[in-house]
Amino acid sequence: MARTLIPLAIILLLSSVGHSAPAASGSPAAGSATADAQAPIETVALASDNPNPLLWQPDTTIDPQAIRGSLGADILGPQNIPIDRQNADLLAPPTTDAGSVQNAKWPFSLSHNRLQTGGWARQQNQDVMPIAGSMAGVNMRLEPGAIRELHWHKTDEWAYIISGAAQVTAVNSDGQNFIGNVKQGDLWYFPAGIPHSIQALNDTGVGTEFLLVFDNGAFSEDSTFLLTDWLAHVPKEVIAKNFQTSISAFDHIPAQQLYIFPSPPPPDNLALPQSPQGTIPNPFTFALSEIKATSLSGGSVKIVDSTTFTAATAISASEITVEPGAIRELHWHPTQDEWTYYIGGQARVTLFAASGNARTFDYEAGDVGFVPASFGHFVENTGNTTLHFLEIFNSGRVQDISLSQWLALTPPSLVKAHLQISDDTIKKLSKTKPIVVGPQ
Repeated sequence: MARTLIPLAIILLLSSVGHSAPAASGSPAAGSATADAQAPIETVALASDNPNPLLWQPDTTIDPQAIRGSLGADILGPQNIPIDRQNADLLAPPTTDAGSVQNAKWPFSLSHNRLQTGGWARQQNQDVMPIAGSMAGVNMRLEPGAIRELHWHKTDEWAYIISGAAQVTAVNSDGQNFIGNVKQGDLWYFPAGIPHSIQALNDTGVGTEFLLVFDNGAFSEDSTFLLTDWLAHVPKEVIAKNFQTSISAFDHIPAQQLYIFPSPPPPDNLALPQSPQGTIPNPFTFALSEIKATSLSGGSVKIVDSTTFTAATAISASEITVEPGAIRELHWHPTQDEWTYYIGGQARVTLFAASGNARTFDYEAGDVGFVPASFGHFVENTGNTTLHFLEIFNSGRVQDISLSQWLALTPPSLVKAHLQISDDTIKKLSKTKPIVVGPQ
């Protein structure tokens, strides 16, 4: 009997102590801003209040050092100072960075450039930025009249005109044809396998420069299917049979690919041959430059996807501006990778890769970034001019989850239990997506 009563007495004693114990130190008082949320049990240390700002700008004249506060030390060995000046958050990362995240920055300035008579082309793919396995990009320049020869790809092609103007043509598998002109800020899109051409116009006297994006990270601009390359590798007898001509009719075809070559600009009234099958019903060009941007508290946004640019079924984009001191809000894309191109300004981006892994990168005009699907991130304008960039996705629709909207639409008590924030802070959460948040 004694052996039974002793454990029972201990259980009753512990129960009595649990009911009569005073509130833990730091528990919210009655009527406080967090009184309707159960006080969480502190199982880990609170996050540091260190703001972790950018330590220097790319145009600094200092010799950057690997020091942040009491951490790190100066550099004693050789140093590539220009690169360190451009990458403050790699040399002296914020203390919030942790673990391992693959490199997510590639400047086109580091890409080998293919120089041709009439223009040039340079590319980024997973060979130089392995994290970008789903998309690749090409930066191309054509002088007035120069032609990117008739060709096709195994991947879809999405393009943005950076400067100048161009004319594109295409024919689909139904024998329908298309011709269209695009200018700065406009787009074109060609599905995989559709033959097309690009020719620079002389509207502005400079020709054109544009960005191409492909929905395969292994894409190589050097592996394009080119008209001249193909015919140079077909016996002349076969060519003559195919076109029902003499062999001599093709005496002057090139012995190798042209790729980019000079030509007079096309006339203003250039017309397509009339096709018995008609013209392509969904245009392969889109005048994004003429779409009014949606104004936001800290910038603007234009969204273009398959609902507005119906031909673009596999790639979509947002064109975003962020004013000095503002930020593209904390967010993520549920199932889409993001291939980012910076057109102007300076940016700071931290990628959160889950499991305590985070890495911060700094970007400038001409840089390419990449954010894998579901990685939490933001884009902060760290300069004193407008930040302008493209978010490009391997999907026909643009989708993102806003951190502010998610928390605003979650029961407040649940949010407070996680973050121990006040009612006043809860009220500042936005039930609609801010997209770009202005400076405080």
